[in-house]
Amino acid sequence: MDYETITYALTDDVALITLNRADKMNALTTQMRAELTHAVTEGGRAARVVVLTGAGRAFCSGQDLADRAGGVADLEKTLREEYAPLLRAIINCPVPTIAAVNGPAAGAGANIALAADVVFATESAYFMQAFTRIGLIPDAGGTYALPRQMGMAKAMGAALFADKITARQADDWGMIWQAVPDAEFDAHWRAKAAQLAAGPTAAYAEAKKAIRASWDNGLEDQLSLEAEAQGRCGKSQDFAEGVTAFTQKRSPKFQGR
Repeated sequence: MDYETITYALTDDVALITLNRADKMNALTTQMRAELTHAVTEGGRAARVVVLTGAGRAFCSGQDLADRAGGVADLEKTLREEYAPLLRAIINCPVPTIAAVNGPAAGAGANIALAADVVFATESAYFMQAFTRIGLIPDAGGTYALPRQMGMAKAMGAALFADKITARQADDWGMIWQAVPDAEFDAHWRAKAAQLAAGPTAAYAEAKKAIRASWDNGLEDQLSLEAEAQGRCGKSQDFAEGVTAFTQKRSPKFQGR
């Protein structure tokens, strides 16, 4: 696919996907969603970590309400046919996903970021569930992610009041992994992406699946799932390398298999 609304770069096992409509604060269109879904899927095959970020001063301002290619013509159809495949691509990506939130993330833009495995946000960024301001409910997975990440009380307030949530608040409330000072942000998330790209990719995939499955499992089912997943990890080359490196008192050189 030729990308027009995003950029895609694969460097040192890191797939960097940049929402690239800076003049529109990277607002989402039908075309952008298709390109993002394709790029995330491709990154999951070609890289060992996928990073989503935004061009310019925003991460993503949410749905472009001027997009008449389908974005606001039929909201249910758009959510089912465009947003759902994108969210599944991010959540089910076989390698770790990072959202590097470089600026405001509002509406669906916030919830696409929250679908990533790890969210870093610059301290000047904010998140906003802006939906009720135009008579809608949180979508793009927001009603799923928010209560799980920040608890029912905070999720309900975020949905009803549509207030800005600063990156520091999001960090303190468990909504994201880390708020980072602006001056350190770019170097920080790049270093963390490099760390994951050099890590035990198969183990990351198993950890992702196990943690996400825990919401639907009781204790016994989750213990069984853990045992099966750990059994697979224990047969990997990375586990053998990790043990050897530990006994030799050196850093492991994982190959992702």
